[in-house]
Amino acid sequence: MIENRKVLCLMAHPDDAEILSAGTLALLSARGWEVVIATMTPGQAGSVIWGPEEISAVRRKEAEAAAAVLNGQYYCLESEDVRIMYDTPTLMNVVTLFRKVNPALVITASPSDYMLDHEITSHLAQSACMAAVIPNIRITGTTPIARVPHLYYADAVQGKDRLGHAIQGDILVDIGSVMEIKEHMLGCHSSQREWLQKMSGVDEYIILMKNFGERNGKLAGCTYAEGYRQHLGFSYPQDDLLMAELGDLVHRRISNEYDTI
Repeated sequence: MIENRKVLCLMAHPDDAEILSAGTLALLSARGWEVVIATMTPGQAGSVIWGPEEISAVRRKEAEAAAAVLNGQYYCLESEDVRIMYDTPTLMNVVTLFRKVNPALVITASPSDYMLDHEITSHLAQSACMAAVIPNIRITGTTPIARVPHLYYADAVQGKDRLGHAIQGDILVDIGSVMEIKEHMLGCHSSQREWLQKMSGVDEYIILMKNFGERNGKLAGCTYAEGYRQHLGFSYPQDDLLMAELGDLVHRRISNEYDTI
């Protein structure tokens, strides 16, 4: 029985969590889980109109508003876009967050993705899951957590790595019942539409998100789905907590087919 029903979704930038995992977070919230969304950066590079301080302030408020849809909390670790580092100060910041939140479940970015900000965030989350438990990792004002959290990697953006090779989650979560909530949460990040138009030629980021959800949904035999892979390395939990909590909304790939378990 999970006592600390807290899920921490740590992503690189504001709106990453909403694009990749908001549906799953909404399902968990409806089942009594406390939701915490955190980003490594405030998204200071994400504007062609405002300077870094101005857009950071806007995007922090947007991220707070999105988390508030689920009565959740938002934290920013105040790294900078394209300068998220795997170094001691940054890792200790992440470990401090993990000890503060004490999550039973962690969702983070894919370890292979189109940009290093996402990949490094993924590696920081993986290390922090373990380091947060270790007493000799001493950080003033923190207490080690009791156990390594369950760790899941969300889909890579557009489902592919930097070379264009497909990355498919072997766990798909049916989010059809909460797509309106996911859409509302992503819509809180209104500053990003013009930025994505300029940088990526994307006119409507909500439509892009829904199209990707539909692609995953077809693999799972539902309307919309979010994809994950679970970290199953030594000393990490081996049971599938998402399946235990969400039941028949979770589909697994078996012999290239997705079946409800």
